Amino acid sequence: MTENGYADLEKQMLLLHDHEEKHFMSSEIVRDVIIGASDGLTVPFALAAGLSGADVSSSIILIAGIAEVAAGAISMGLGGYLAAKSEADHYMRELKREEDEIVAVPEIEAAEVAEILAQYGVEPHEYGPVVNALRRNPQAWVDFMMKFELGLEKPDTMRALQSALTIAISYIMGGLVPLLPYMIIPIAREAVIASVVLTLVALIIFGFAKGYFTGDQPFKSAIQTAFIGAIASAAAYSIAKFFRA
Repeated sequence: MTENGYADLEKQMLLLHDHEEKHFMSSEIVRDVIIGASDGLTVPFALAAGLSGADVSSSIILIAGIAEVAAGAISMGLGGYLAAKSEADHYMRELKREEDEIVAVPEIEAAEVAEILAQYGVEPHEYGPVVNALRRNPQAWVDFMMKFELGLEKPDTMRALQSALTIAISYIMGGLVPLLPYMIIPIAREAVIASVVLTLVALIIFGFAKGYFTGDQPFKSAIQTAFIGAIASAAAYSIAKFFRA
């Protein structure tokens, strides 16, 4: 590379260091909170509304609701753990396969690197040095293939446990919202009205926050989330009334 080339490269690196891009990156934790809280707000809400439609006491609704929150938190948390564990296991299997292939069939793997770079418009005389540089660094070569050929990122070793706890705690926090009125108001017909109002407000706030943090339209997300919760509770209440009649 010429001196001008090195100077241009150093200039580009300085520009990159000074430039801070403001892209939203929805983290895995945010995703887990959304999964846990959305179900936590909706399922116990529908259950409580359905039992209210059956004209049972607030104490029974509260007991059933707490039992559902506990069972739901365990189930959702376990699901999150198994999903994250499965992703980690899949990554390790693919990592081992790529490590074996760059040793057993290096020419084929090098051709795959060239093909990937060509898809980005890189010419043969330009990607040739890149391919050779990767071949001299097996670890970087494997990392390149994992990311650009398979689209896999190395998972956090604590991801499975973190996902389970985040989803479970979010589910519990969301699930307690529609049950709060039943803890205070002994008459179920009155408690269900307070529960509906409180939960719809929580769904609107949650939907707005979800839209904000995921880069979606916050107001649209708030309306959609509240609408889904309202439909679920209305359906449960109507079904309970129908069968009781």
